[in-house]
This record gives sequence, C-alpha cells and structure tokens, in this order.
Amino acid sequence: MSATVQDNALEVLRHVFGYSAFRGKQAQIIEQVACGGDALVLMPTGGGKSLCYQIPALLRPGCGVVVSPLIALMQDQVAALRQAGVEAAFLNSTLSAAEAAEVERSLRDGTLKLLYVAPERLLNPRCLGLLASSEIALFAIDEAHCVSQWGHDFRPEYIQLSQLAEQFPNVPRIALTATADQQTREEIAERLQLKAAPVFLSSFDRPNIRYTVVEKDNPRKQLLHFLRNNHVGASGIVYCLSRKKVDETAKWLKEQGIKALPYHAGMDGDSRSQHQARFLREDGLVMVATVAFGMGIDKPDVRFVAHLDLPKSLEGYYQETGRAGRDSLPSDAWMVYGLQDVVLLREMIEQSTAPDEIKRIERQKLDAMLGYCEAPQCRRQILLKYFGEASQPCRNCDICLNPPERWDASVAVQKALSTIYRSGQRYGATHLIDILLGKSTPKIRECGHEHLSTYGIGKDLSEQQWRSALRQLVATGIVDVNAHGGLQLTDACRPILRGEQSVQLRRVIEQPKTAGSSSKTPLSFDNDADRELWAALRQCRRRLAEEQNVPAYVIFADATLQQMLEKRPQSLEALRDISGVGDRKLELYGTEFLAVLRQG
Repeated sequence: MSATVQDNALEVLRHVFGYSAFRGKQAQIIEQVACGGDALVLMPTGGGKSLCYQIPALLRPGCGVVVSPLIALMQDQVAALRQAGVEAAFLNSTLSAAEAAEVERSLRDGTLKLLYVAPERLLNPRCLGLLASSEIALFAIDEAHCVSQWGHDFRPEYIQLSQLAEQFPNVPRIALTATADQQTREEIAERLQLKAAPVFLSSFDRPNIRYTVVEKDNPRKQLLHFLRNNHVGASGIVYCLSRKKVDETAKWLKEQGIKALPYHAGMDGDSRSQHQARFLREDGLVMVATVAFGMGIDKPDVRFVAHLDLPKSLEGYYQETGRAGRDSLPSDAWMVYGLQDVVLLREMIEQSTAPDEIKRIERQKLDAMLGYCEAPQCRRQILLKYFGEASQPCRNCDICLNPPERWDASVAVQKALSTIYRSGQRYGATHLIDILLGKSTPKIRECGHEHLSTYGIGKDLSEQQWRSALRQLVATGIVDVNAHGGLQLTDACRPILRGEQSVQLRRVIEQPKTAGSSSKTPLSFDNDADRELWAALRQCRRRLAEEQNVPAYVIFADATLQQMLEKRPQSLEALRDISGVGDRKLELYGTEFLAVLRQG
C-alpha cells in the first residue's frame, strides 16, 4: 500500500471504526479499490469484508453504493455506520416516498458516503438514472455467490449486475463472498465482468469454531443436551430441512424453557421480519429456521449453529456455520445426521425437474457433504481442502479431540452386501438391519425374508453399529442409494465380496465421552465481581441500544466488552485503546461505560 493511502486508510480504521491494524489481506484490497481498481474478494464470515469497501468509499470522492440482498441486513449495517459517525442510508421498500426522496437528495448533493440498495431496485431504470446523475465512489456487490446458478443461493437478479460494468466503466467494482469453490469463483468473475480483476483469496479457516457431528438418535433430545451443557442463555441458530420441522422444533424448545422462534419462507412477511428483528436485537434467542434465514446475518455474538438435518452441500454448510462466532470468540458448529438424511436429499435431487447436468453436480456436492460427515480425519482439514486450502489437524473438532478407532469390518461388510443383494437391492437401511439382526417384523414376514440365508447373521453387532456401517459404505461409494431410498451395490463391492479387499471402518462409540460439544464458553469468570461487572456492561449496552432503537452489538460487540472487562480502563484516553471504540462512539458512550467500569 502506498504511504499516503496507507496512512489515510489506517486513520479511518482507527478513528471511525476503532481498530488499530488491518487483518489478513484487508490492506491490499483497500488499496486496490481506493486507487480505482476492481477486485474479487473471498473472505470468511467474520473476516472483515465490509471494511474492504467501506474504507475505500470513505477515502474516495462520492458515495459508495453497496448491493445487499436483504433489507434487515442493510438496515443494521446503516445503523452501525451511523453510530460510527458515517453518513449512510439505504433505499428499500420500507421507506415512505418522502423518506426515499430525502435519501435521493442526499445522494445527489454529495452528503452521503455509503448507500445500500437491493439488486432489483438498483437495476430499476429510475435508480440507474439517479446514480448516473450522482458522483459514485465505488460499487460493492455483497454476497456475490448469489450470481452462480450452480450455487446454493442463486438469485436471478444478480446476473443483471453486469450492467454496472457497461454503464459505469470508470467506477471501481468489488465483489465479495464468504463461500465459493473454484467453479463458483469463475462464474462470479464471468457474470460480473471481473475476469481481469485480481482475486483476493483469504484463508477459509475459522479457528474459533468447533465442528462436531454426531449420529442422529432422538435429535431433539440431543439438541437439548447440547444447548444445556454448552450454551445456556446464548444466541444461536438451529437449521432444519422442512418448514414443518422448524415449527415443531421451535415449539418444543419453548416448552423446554428455551427462548426460540421459527423462521421459514412459509410464514407471512411481517412475522419473518419481526422474528429476524428480535433475533438481531435480543440476547439469548434461538432461531429455528430453514436456509431461508441467515444470508448476511450481521450478528457477531451467535455462539452456535446447529443442524438437525444434513445440508445439501459443503458450500451451504460452511456458509451457515460461518454465522457463528463472527466476533472471533469460541463458538460451535454442531450437527446430527443419519442415513435417512442422505436418502431424503437424494430423492429430492432425483425427483426435481432440474436438467441432468445440475442433478449430477448436486449429487457430487451431496457426496462431498456425506464424506465430510463420515471421514475419520480432522473435519477442518476436509472442509478447507474442499475450498482448495491445505491445512494441519486443527485440534478443535470432535475428530481431533476424540480420535475414532478403526476396525477390520471386512466380514461384517460382506454380510451387509450379501443381504442387500439377496433381498433384491430395493430396501432401505432399517429393513436390511432387521434382516441382519433376525427380527420378525410384519414386513420381513410379508416379504419372506426370514428365509434368506443372511437372516440373523449380523447379531454380533448392534443396530447402532449396523447403521454406522451402512452410512460409511454409502459415503465411500461401496453402496449407493436409488431414487426410492433403497440401497444397492456398486462395482466397488466386487473385490470385497470375493475376499480380495479388506474394509476398515470407523468404530461407532455407543456411549461417547461427550454427547455434544465441549468447547469453552467465550468468558469464564474467576470471581463473582467479574461476573457482576460483565452483567453491568451488558445491561448498560442494552439500555443504550433500546434508547437508540438499534441492536445491542451496534453499540459495542461482545469482544469489545470483553476487552473492557479485562483491561478495566479508567479514563477516556484508556478507553480509546479498546478495540472497537472509535471517536464517535467514545464521544457518545465513553462516559457511560467508564461509570460502570469505575463502579466495578
């Protein structure tokens, strides 16, 4: 970074946003865009993407225009910028005609520095005309993976954003996303006309997140155990595959004394908006949701993301789990899954009306997701490898903390494969396990399967062990799932059945050492005085947030309060050195927080 640009950028970082140094590739990206260049930025959630366009917008003449897909997100980002003393606004359907006209006037007369607009509104001829008559500092296209038709969150209006390059050829453009494999990156560059732009690829690693996968066995009770043992009173997200399951899970959690709300596309718009607003503004609320919820959620203190169903892809899983721990404090990504999840998702793929090529890619993505769940090695290594990044074992996932045992399952696998073959390669895992265990169920009697030579030959293993074995056989491609959920053999099973190839499987732990996650809490208190001071700081923040009608984290993030607790500043000058305390916030809130700290 040139000396002048570097000095100016650091001054903005320190005095406006309250941070003393850039992280990762932020400085390089800011220089590229501040000097008028385009950029494609891939940076994990919580990595500081917003500063990569906010600071160049403040350094360049004119107003930075940010394409943002969600109304709630742009409103909270504007609120946060205003708290920091930045002239920012948004244009969306929540504004009255008079309010929208006032924003437009501010843009034309040059008083605005950042304007957030939804893509469909931006591409309206009237809005494009407004931009053409104003001085524009840059265009920032957030959540740029939405442009990819192969991706997990495709939005057709994003493709039309290529018009910006044609209509505003001299205005720098920066596209940003937290999730994109190589194919998606290429598509972003192609569709947004950024093929000549440098790509800034940061590490996808989120070391503060602990990844845990457990076998599905009464998932509600497993979830409750996880929450009560690790995240009492914490904010978090629970993802479910269906709307019905979202409603039922949220209702059940409330019955267990946990403050929970549902969110899915089947709800009316007002209810969704109210629930999202409550999640952003309240402490300790659990949102139970489909993937309709979450893109761009700018809440830093989400302590966990739990999945009660298998996600469709590793991209989606990474994007969803990345909503935890944006403040870099310890957080959890916890998931339960079973073979039935795989069956259901494969049925959805086969029964969809998508072209064969898209179905093929969706199958590959599901196979990668299943491989992540069943592989016996560090989960973070698998996740990062998927995005083209090499890494060492993380020592902060369930596999690293409790390494699984391996066992020679060759004979057991031969029994399972023989049972699949002799029963006609058309039945699901539950029925096949009943045959192996010699159960006398109505279905077995109806099919005459008690007469199979493999009937009852698997009694040396438990039902849970057989379920694990069949899942691993599907994950390794030895067994496939047909369009109706039945298990069938693949060519890979031939040498195993002939005894020419041995099979090592991960041993299922009947009673695991930890039923959920054992990640440490963000804060541990040495004494009651610290605990009381922490509560007082949060109460002060909550009161100020309610007075300003903004989310609490817009006042100060948990990480900033944690530094206050640790360093105990006793003057405004000392408070200025706390990360996240910029000049405007020091002026607005410094005296109030100092009073709390002095009492503590």
